[in-house]
Amino acid sequence: MKDRPRESTTAGAKARSKSSAAGSKARRRPAALGPLSHYIGYALRRAQLVVFDDFFHTFVDIDLRPAQFGLLVVISQNPGLKQADASAALGIQTPNFVALVDALERRGLVQRLPTQNDRRSHALHLTRSGEALLKRVLIRQAEHEERMTARIGKAGREQLLALLDKLAKHD
Repeated sequence: MKDRPRESTTAGAKARSKSSAAGSKARRRPAALGPLSHYIGYALRRAQLVVFDDFFHTFVDIDLRPAQFGLLVVISQNPGLKQADASAALGIQTPNFVALVDALERRGLVQRLPTQNDRRSHALHLTRSGEALLKRVLIRQAEHEERMTARIGKAGREQLLALLDKLAKHD
């Protein structure tokens, strides 16, 4: 009897996971959501999961998360922006923001430089590697955006952005 090559642990686990997930989907009974389906926050969270799932698949080989992408874009649009101002613009709390910048700095994408008027704060700049990566990422982001737009149509996209902008405004 010939020995069959053993499948890799990872490949085997993935196959078992897929077959198990397929079997459990067939047996699952949909749960009643009650009033949840009428709550804005719940609907936003469900939509965010769909958008983020596509985002992660789009950038899996680059190992880029949405917050990192957002920061690269903001720095690109505002070279020399202080960390506190970038953090506020993105709505990220300071401790989380510092870790975010640290990660991008370790990857050689962002650099902190002292600001001219305040030695206690740092100005953020993209490195050449950061600029090159952002150019590649923006092409993929456009593809990601097209996939999301295809789900709701161009008019739906414009309406959604307008409504979300209204919701996010603080009066």
